[in-house]
Amino acid sequence: MTAEITAKPKITDREDIAKRLLRGSAKASFDPLVEIDWEAPVDPDMWAIRPERISIYGTPLWDSLSEEKRKELSRLEVASVATIGIWFETILMQMLVRHAYRNDPTTLHVQYAYTEIADECRHTVMFAKMVEKLGWHTHRLDPVAYHLGRLFKAIAHGPLIFAGALFVEEVLDQLQREAVPDEQILPLVRSVARIHVTEEARHMRYAREEFQRDWVRRGPLNRAYSKLVLGLVTYYSATRLINPKVYEQVGLDPREAYEAARSNPHWIDTKTWAARKVVGTLETADAISGLGRHFWKKAGLLGR
Repeated sequence: MTAEITAKPKITDREDIAKRLLRGSAKASFDPLVEIDWEAPVDPDMWAIRPERISIYGTPLWDSLSEEKRKELSRLEVASVATIGIWFETILMQMLVRHAYRNDPTTLHVQYAYTEIADECRHTVMFAKMVEKLGWHTHRLDPVAYHLGRLFKAIAHGPLIFAGALFVEEVLDQLQREAVPDEQILPLVRSVARIHVTEEARHMRYAREEFQRDWVRRGPLNRAYSKLVLGLVTYYSATRLINPKVYEQVGLDPREAYEAARSNPHWIDTKTWAARKVVGTLETADAISGLGRHFWKKAGLLGR
């Protein structure tokens, strides 16, 4: 009887949160095919992201680029990040389908999972159309990251699903929140960011709640395994945000530029800044420690 009484508030809370998220979805969901003017030209004199957020900003290679090439690189880097967003959101949709498959579809928290899947379908189309408008051609990920993604979506369980989702969504959210009010940024990018920020706020609340609810039930071995896998996933996601081919497209040597970006304190600071909220959430739960923490640090997500 005692166990039943103590369990009820948790179930109610879970359903109450899902109910609020579903109401929010009904009030503020968008169709990017309708909301965004996809026929409007992309102004080459505007930035796609603040220049200080560009991976080689402040390096000699940055100094060697003309203003025109810097702005082109900004468009290509935003498109590259969006491509990684598509990659991970496709993985996330498959994991959410598995999560829903194992649970009761009449519950509100599962119905919200289906709602989020619908949101992510629209986001991937939106990102894909933006990538094309920004002048980038998608390239298949390197074999290690590609097959790690396939493995992760197949084996990820509760806390890994939602911790991984929270990481990618929080990083994109921080970059996009900064872009929305910035009038030096392309209207296309700001429109995409505005839609994504609005809808991802609900997704992050859902992921945060589901992760915390599941994490406390896991034993020490399961937690150790999760920390390691999460560290690998965050490392391969963060280090693939900028495809080296973007440098080649603006006339730079891709290997030289990749190495310059990897050790660039400005870029490391940007990644640390973008990941700060999810790092805070996961560190509070002791989900970033052991060998897994090494990969977070190596990816430039924990500062210099």
